[in-house]
Amino acid sequence: MKNIQNIKLKPTATIREALAVIDSGAMQIAIVVDDENRLLGTLTDGNIRRGLLSGLSVDGGIKDIYFKTPTVAKMSDTKEEILKVALAKKLHQIPIVNELNCVLGIVEIDELIKPKDKTNRVVLMAGGLGTRLGELTKTTPKPMLHVGNKPILQTIIENFSKYGYTNIIISVNYLSHVIEDYFGDGSTLGVSIEYIHEKERMGTAGALSLMRNLLKEPFFVMNGDLLTNVNFEHLHDFHKSQEAIGTMGVREYDFQVPYGVVNIEDGRISSITEKPTHKFFVSAGIYMLSPKALSLIPDGEFFDMPSLFEKIINEDNKALSFPIHEYWLDIGRINDYEQANSEYYEVF
Repeated sequence: MKNIQNIKLKPTATIREALAVIDSGAMQIAIVVDDENRLLGTLTDGNIRRGLLSGLSVDGGIKDIYFKTPTVAKMSDTKEEILKVALAKKLHQIPIVNELNCVLGIVEIDELIKPKDKTNRVVLMAGGLGTRLGELTKTTPKPMLHVGNKPILQTIIENFSKYGYTNIIISVNYLSHVIEDYFGDGSTLGVSIEYIHEKERMGTAGALSLMRNLLKEPFFVMNGDLLTNVNFEHLHDFHKSQEAIGTMGVREYDFQVPYGVVNIEDGRISSITEKPTHKFFVSAGIYMLSPKALSLIPDGEFFDMPSLFEKIINEDNKALSFPIHEYWLDIGRINDYEQANSEYYEVF
């Protein structure tokens, strides 16, 4: 949110004064307010040009040319809500007001769209064999299979980069040269990539023991064979605000029993439920961990994420779930791979 002190105008201002304010403010807009700082309207160089073309003098007043019903936002509005309105109405700035309609600042939409670079690292697990995909992974690591027009891993990296997370660590093992040759140092994608080589497969958490010195602040861990459009910034904010040691992205999974379930008490049938559906939460393969979690990981051993979260829980540290309602697909089997290709362009 930008300060508006230097772009304020009173409704009695002249067009000449408005031009000076718009020019000096470098935001291409002026805010018209009353003596109580209540928003009366906005004024752009477009409004001024139309006024001058209609015959007004630069020494004339702005009262007839400023826009008196501007779109505004509240402090409580999320970035997504503001963006949705701005893009729908093709706005470049939106004033922020309080409940009394007093102006608090102004949001520039270009600034909202542009991600702010964050120092938090993203660890991508890309060392698996992908044996369930058969011939597809004989010469290609699963994260490098093309979905849409690019490798799965590239879509993952681009999605993190979209939210400003550009410090990437890729844990590699099987056919690691294919990944390293394709991405290099990441500069072609506008990110920085480092590689950690697992000499033996160490599990989704075990490989983190090889990079302790790199992980000094909360970091993401994600399997390299997932496609999702989850908002990584929301996951980060949730983890940070709750002061968690480990936050696990979870996905609701439904399982329908294909038979009528007979409920029995003391040998007697108490009820029959026809083909009930059971709902569970399962790990989505997306995590955020605080550096403290690294002390719970043994050196040089196979260690997976469920074991790490069990340790976090057993030591009375905070382990939280983050439900993922957005698109999510684990590409583990041939039919998952086919589904991903059929949905890719619609989703991404």
